[in-house]
Amino acid sequence: MPKPPAKPARKAAASKRPSPALKARVQAIFDIFAARDDHPKTELYYTSPFTLIVAVALSAQATDKGVNKATERLFRDAPTPAAMAALGVEGLEPYIKTIGLYRTKAKNVIALSRILLDRYGGEAPLEREALQSLPGVGRKTASVVLNELDIEPAIAVDTHVFRVAHRLKIASGSTPDKVEQELMAVVPRPYLTRAHHWLILHGRYVCVARKPKCLACVVADLCPSRSLFMGA
Repeated sequence: MPKPPAKPARKAAASKRPSPALKARVQAIFDIFAARDDHPKTELYYTSPFTLIVAVALSAQATDKGVNKATERLFRDAPTPAAMAALGVEGLEPYIKTIGLYRTKAKNVIALSRILLDRYGGEAPLEREALQSLPGVGRKTASVVLNELDIEPAIAVDTHVFRVAHRLKIASGSTPDKVEQELMAVVPRPYLTRAHHWLILHGRYVCVARKPKCLACVVADLCPSRSLFMGA
């Protein structure tokens, strides 16, 4: 007898919904963050949506402090796409030569400035698809820009956010994209536009990579990883 047709393979199971216990703990964590700083903002210096895009693009694999040191003068001299494009790559490089990968970043910034002039009348597009089409602007950069300007709730996952989310056990994904999806599902909606900033600042100053400052951590009582660093 002929074998019956094989059953179609099941689609990969969708991500599990956050448990009530996890949602309650996450709510408590972000309630505490909000009580201490209700309006967290990026530490990057910017003067307009355009300079924010440039600053975030320059910050890849660089510190905010180092980027700010370079862009304070740059944004004074070239605050618009027209002024930036007029510098050209060779004119821009001296401003940002202290930032890692500055040659590649200079090419991207000049290219995106020219695109803004040619396609958008010199204005920065504030839609995700348009932003991500710009040279040097990926999903994370677009998320930071849209979130900072209160246009779209987004959680850009960098090394700090990835580390803090795993230590707090509010996400377990193996990639930044997976962690982002998990955080977007569990962070209370009223906090979505600020969660990125709270997590990144917590990772930058308290839950640091090598030796987290658990004694100074305001959410230590809600952190399952505390015993790993403070002793059982």
